[in-house]
Amino acid sequence: MAEAHQAVAFQFTVTPEGIDLQLSHQALSQIYLSGLRSWKKRFIRIKNSMITGVYPASPSSWLFVVIAILATMYTRSDPSMGLIAKIQEHLPVSESLSAQCQTVVSAVVFSTLLWLSLILTMRLCLKQLLSYHGWMFEQHGKLSSTTKAWMALVRIFSGRQPLLYSYQGSLPNLPVPTIKDTIHRYLDSVRPLMDANQFERMSSLAREFESGMGKRLQWYLKLKSLWAANYVSDWWEEYIYLRGRSPIMVNSNYYGMDFLYVTPTPIQAARAGNTIHACLLYRRKLNREELKPSRIPGSVIPLCAAQCERMFNTSRTPGEETDTVQHWQDSEFVAVFHRGRYFRLWVYQAGRLLSPRELEYQVQHILDDPAVPAPGEEKLGALTAGDRIPWAKARKTYFGSGLNKRSLDCIEKAAFFVTLDDEEQGMMGDNPGASLDRYAKSLLHGKCYDRWFDKSFSFVIYKNGKNGLNAEHSWADAPTVAHLWEYVLATDSFQLGYNTEGHCKGEVDPSLPRPHKLSWDLPPEFQEQVGRSLAVAQALADDIDFHVFSFREFGKGRIKKCRISPDAFIQLTLQLAYYRERGMFCLTYEASMTRLFREGRTETVRSCSNESCAFVTALEEGEDAEECRRLLRAASDKHQNLYRLAMTGGGIDRHLFCLYVVSKYLGLDSPFLKEVLSEPWRLSTSQTAVQQVELFDLVNHPEFISCGGGFGPVADDGYGVSYSLVGENMINFHISCKHSCPHTDAHKFGGQVRKALGDLLDLMCSEPSRTSSRTPRTTGTPPAAKKDQ
Repeated sequence: MAEAHQAVAFQFTVTPEGIDLQLSHQALSQIYLSGLRSWKKRFIRIKNSMITGVYPASPSSWLFVVIAILATMYTRSDPSMGLIAKIQEHLPVSESLSAQCQTVVSAVVFSTLLWLSLILTMRLCLKQLLSYHGWMFEQHGKLSSTTKAWMALVRIFSGRQPLLYSYQGSLPNLPVPTIKDTIHRYLDSVRPLMDANQFERMSSLAREFESGMGKRLQWYLKLKSLWAANYVSDWWEEYIYLRGRSPIMVNSNYYGMDFLYVTPTPIQAARAGNTIHACLLYRRKLNREELKPSRIPGSVIPLCAAQCERMFNTSRTPGEETDTVQHWQDSEFVAVFHRGRYFRLWVYQAGRLLSPRELEYQVQHILDDPAVPAPGEEKLGALTAGDRIPWAKARKTYFGSGLNKRSLDCIEKAAFFVTLDDEEQGMMGDNPGASLDRYAKSLLHGKCYDRWFDKSFSFVIYKNGKNGLNAEHSWADAPTVAHLWEYVLATDSFQLGYNTEGHCKGEVDPSLPRPHKLSWDLPPEFQEQVGRSLAVAQALADDIDFHVFSFREFGKGRIKKCRISPDAFIQLTLQLAYYRERGMFCLTYEASMTRLFREGRTETVRSCSNESCAFVTALEEGEDAEECRRLLRAASDKHQNLYRLAMTGGGIDRHLFCLYVVSKYLGLDSPFLKEVLSEPWRLSTSQTAVQQVELFDLVNHPEFISCGGGFGPVADDGYGVSYSLVGENMINFHISCKHSCPHTDAHKFGGQVRKALGDLLDLMCSEPSRTSSRTPRTTGTPPAAKKDQ
């Protein structure tokens, strides 16, 4: 109860002599400093809102405009062409001011209006400039004069030192493609997957939709695009994520891994201390908007930062029909799980962020705490892993008030969630490949009750010092979380560091209140519901097959020398591997982003195309190598064009999805849309790109590389494939599928991927013009790399 006593600033007792008032100066000091921190945050938020509100100008430019107008008037010129005199006539205080004061006030009002008009004009100009996407379709390294002039104008109108959200008001809205273009691209994408009769039937449905119902639905969609900042994102979040009633564990959440070859410290509490502190440093930068706005790599083109707003202090709340995402402005604690017990760990003391050493000290208290879980507490988290409706009903019945509500609030309102895992994970032992597979499964679902899958993200700190991350998907996409994760890993190892004994650096304030163990009152019937949810989640987790491996024979460096897009190369590799395993092609999903637009999220690239199928078929049928190379380049060019269209608002699937939503609102039934949206994605893929390359020195420290992250399969009879091209010489793969499907095997598919990678490179390296530059492929580990023992 120590923390309860410290929270009381004063006590009083009534005696015969009167009221005895006792003040706690320490508690009052903490309250004062904590309130001071809150007011500082409010002030910073207001200041940043003002700076962002007038961007691309600056608040100080107002003073410049005022002085310029007054100086011009001093020379007996009227830059307002009579407007200052008009303003002076209508001043409400004109009678109480002298004529000279009236003139000055009118000039200031005119200057302010002129300044605001200039800001609006600059913002509209920047918005129009950012609506141009012709640069993306030009050949790499050969920009046209138009694009060069456009880039110069973007730099001019972008201003200086933008804050994180400075560009939000200047980003264009996502355009609505025409029905004709979307249907044409859709039919082109499914042509290799259908026989002649199936394709003719689908073409007939498409023509009927285009000439009939589609026009009406498109009208409503265009109306929404004029009103809303983004015609897709709100419906995508609600209907794809929040209205899903199946478990979000495996089906929606995804994970990120620690460094592959090194563990900065083997001490669990120390790793937790640095990880928590680094994450809170990121939150501080985020709140102050000190993070640089994300941009297209190597360019001045900004990306939407709206997803960052709900990164911290956020939780998904279950509902019987639909879930909601709740976000709080601030939180001074994190929720920690260890051995079936939940703790609230305060991360601020009197308005001061605890040091890494102090956080290690506090985490060690949790690890050493001998308390046992309350009845029903140990597996409480299984509710967030099972079906959503039972969790929503249980939350309403047992967590509506009292002790349980207060404890649940501590979890949901926490800055983020931390699990102190009793297992050891990472690439270790005699079979490092199998250990990576276990590591991936642990991060994705754990024991199904030792993660809080509803939190925006959760850290997992293992017994041997390895860590990882599990993220909920509805509030943001993987690149946003990956940006945080890169910062945490780099800050942990290169900025904060550890002493020679492996502990965090710094001193400890011995007066810190200990972490508070949460209390629960959970009746037996509730525990039965937890057991049912755990059974559902456990069956799902046991069905997941994972294979994680690092391909080190070559990387994007060799691929680029072949004048092929690395991403297109990997996608063609996956097409070839799938065809060799199944003897057929399948509908393939590759995630692209639409963050060039305001509130943009993702779009689908349909990687299985006529061109990719033609290349795979020719290669497997033993066609001439020169013909195969020609087809490979054609397939690569087609894939790059599809990716660019998806990024610039010309995708297929989000448009069709929104048309389907409109049809349901109108009570209309479209056979075409119903069939399109029911098609299974048997190959779901995504690239995890390193965004903050400057944080990692892969030349001098090649062992400090992350293995990336992954996700579960989208279709019961398909694969989920995440890949990351790390440095110039490594490609990491995370492959998932389900044991229950007799046609899928993650390890066998991984073997096909390895073989296909080598075959494609051999094909390109045998090109006559490049034969002399060919070097043998070798297998090895990066210099100075070592496996965790």
